[in-house]
Amino acid sequence: MPSITDPLQFYSSVSQGLARNSNSFLKRQLNLLQTPVEAGALDHLTDIDPGEIDPESVGVSRAEIEGIWQAVETLYQSGTQPAVTLCIRKQGQLLMHRAIGHAQLPELGSNERAERAGTRISLDTPICIFSASKAITAALIHKLVEDGEISLSDPVSFYRPEFAARGKGDITIHQILSHRGGIPGLPAHEPVETLYDDERVWRLLCEAKPIAVDGGKLAYHAITGGFVLAKVLEKVTGDTIQNYLDKHLRQPLGMKYFQYGLAEKFRDRGADNVAAGPATPFPLSIVVKRALGASFSEAARISNGEAWHNAIVPAGNIYSTAEETSRFFQMLLQGGTWNGKRILSERSVQRLTEEVGTCSIDRTMLIPMRYSAGLMLGADPVGLFGPFSRQAFGHIGLINKFCWADPQRDISVSLMTTGLNLVSHHLLPLGLVLKRINSACDD
Repeated sequence: MPSITDPLQFYSSVSQGLARNSNSFLKRQLNLLQTPVEAGALDHLTDIDPGEIDPESVGVSRAEIEGIWQAVETLYQSGTQPAVTLCIRKQGQLLMHRAIGHAQLPELGSNERAERAGTRISLDTPICIFSASKAITAALIHKLVEDGEISLSDPVSFYRPEFAARGKGDITIHQILSHRGGIPGLPAHEPVETLYDDERVWRLLCEAKPIAVDGGKLAYHAITGGFVLAKVLEKVTGDTIQNYLDKHLRQPLGMKYFQYGLAEKFRDRGADNVAAGPATPFPLSIVVKRALGASFSEAARISNGEAWHNAIVPAGNIYSTAEETSRFFQMLLQGGTWNGKRILSERSVQRLTEEVGTCSIDRTMLIPMRYSAGLMLGADPVGLFGPFSRQAFGHIGLINKFCWADPQRDISVSLMTTGLNLVSHHLLPLGLVLKRINSACDD
């Protein structure tokens, strides 16, 4: 196999090899864990923030920091993630802030950005956080509640009467936030490009027949809920959700990116997404298609294009860096404040993070899930955010992006990747990163 230091040959080799020999799945995972990257071999592909604190000042040993980063290098070595960025805050301080890999790769990136192929990832590279965008959109809705503009118990149709069609008149904003709104997906025949036309999406949602109207069926709303929430927000405020985000979160938090889509002036910096590794096997491919409305290869293609960068997809296309996303969750961890400034009220943060219902099988993703009114929640003994993470709240983005805060460990974390894949030999290395973060930060 080509050297990891030759990115194009390495990723091409891995992807082709996996496609030919999917039976080596477990063997490849175990080999990765048993064959650590040689010390210093990836330094030329690595960017480290000089502002990282002395870890021992917050009770974390240097060996534990090295262990976390070694796990990240192993994840990168899998060849399924062209770039990985990680930001961890502990007790509000910058414990780790690092990046490894390439923002674009020759032939694997979009043609319109071919001139940037081979650009090394940096700490300032904006990455699409996909479904982790839901956490930010939910925070905007809770801000509306805080300001007395809406009530979560109100039906959507109170603000948007057209939504009441086909029995949806009693579906509440709270049910939409907690994935119990009964409209988990767009019609199967709709092309992914429909997402660029929010008026068409809205018509489809208004015409949709719900799978339930009483909040009794939990089914992840991968894309649909965001459009509904945006329509309510825009009706109430008379402004766009992009402007509302800018006013109430992006500017107060001092963000550079952190908006729906990617501004034209930043497009030469953005990271491409890559569908690396083997195709998702049946029947998981059906689950992915139902949840996303597209395969991973389709998702990579559209998310690297200009139309996606121009669009506002409230549940799926905020661009941010790992540090900015960690900053948002750190604000929630601090009860709604950042640098002494009140961003959200403590009650808003509580409403955003408290569990809705109990752990249940999600009818979209077919796994047990815990949700709040806008976030995914951790679990014991193992949850989305690693082992013994029941107090954690956050969101994942298109499978391999993990953004969360954990009050028990006093950490806010953003692990960002650019590889779109589900069942591949990166799974054990990815799990190891989460495990080492939690172990290192245990008090």
